[in-house]
Amino acid sequence: MKPVIFGCAGPALSDAERAFFETEQPAGFILFARNIQSPQQVKTLTTDLRLCVDRNDVLIAIDQEGGRVQRMGSPHWKIYPPMGTFGHAAKVDFDLAAEALKLNCLLLADDLRRVGVNVDCLPLLDVPQDGADNVIGDRALGATVDMVSGLGRIVIDSLQEAGVLPVMKHLPGHGRATVDSHKLLPRVDTIFEELVNTDFAPFRALSDCPLGMTAHIVYEAIDNELPATLSPTVVGNVIRGLIGFNGLLMTDDLSMQALSGSVGDRAIGALSAGCDLILHCNGDMKEMRQIANVLPLGGESLRHSVGGMIEAIGKATPIDRKETEARYVAKMRALNKLI
Repeated sequence: MKPVIFGCAGPALSDAERAFFETEQPAGFILFARNIQSPQQVKTLTTDLRLCVDRNDVLIAIDQEGGRVQRMGSPHWKIYPPMGTFGHAAKVDFDLAAEALKLNCLLLADDLRRVGVNVDCLPLLDVPQDGADNVIGDRALGATVDMVSGLGRIVIDSLQEAGVLPVMKHLPGHGRATVDSHKLLPRVDTIFEELVNTDFAPFRALSDCPLGMTAHIVYEAIDNELPATLSPTVVGNVIRGLIGFNGLLMTDDLSMQALSGSVGDRAIGALSAGCDLILHCNGDMKEMRQIANVLPLGGESLRHSVGGMIEAIGKATPIDRKETEARYVAKMRALNKLI
């Protein structure tokens, strides 16, 4: 098993992809809208991904947040609100918002489980600050540490209850970035003490999340040169140290333009910094080969961690879909009156 999560190009595997994945044995895969057509098609694709690596201990991930980041949508799946909807309502009635959020996440996870997806890159634990780029915006659970931490706990627990692994992102905090890291490298010049008390705090409160994702951001108070994904100082001293995260740490997408150098160099840099898993999303075979050629085998510890996580969520009891949907509709009707 190699420490990488790859994307694929379309709704079905090509012969070249099948052979490549069989040889390279990635730890997992990630799906995007280009891979999604219908429930049966997605289920067939996730089955094929498992078959081509001949393993069941495979992470199959997706960004299914709700709002503007929802890879599985109409007409086959429910359209979910952005996470910010619940944070906004929670300022008026936290208990109602919390109940609605739990039902939202149970249904969302059930959608994924039914088609063979077992990882959702959620929740965002970023605390947005004034002047930040809108790449986070209404994807955030709230604007305060307490709100993000409180609602983030509900997301983490609810996804696992319904049989899906959560990924907290973007470690150690994306809320101050003034540019979109998909396009440019953000630099944050906030003093360390303020970062500890705001940006890092929700991650520290929820450090038991099984999976985490790094941010491609330079935190000048910690490492003036390297973004978190590539910084041994940020990963070791902050993410593993101060925050206390001991789960599997994956990079954000290595093909994002915030990073420089070849994708192979980026992959080696991230592993050297202390990341456990490389994430490469675009399905470009040339880039995937570059990454695979430089990656070592992950070893028994990685296989044990991935297998243990998948075994744990495999014990989840499927939700009563009809009953959960009825409760969700009622709670959302009440919640929408608050906002």
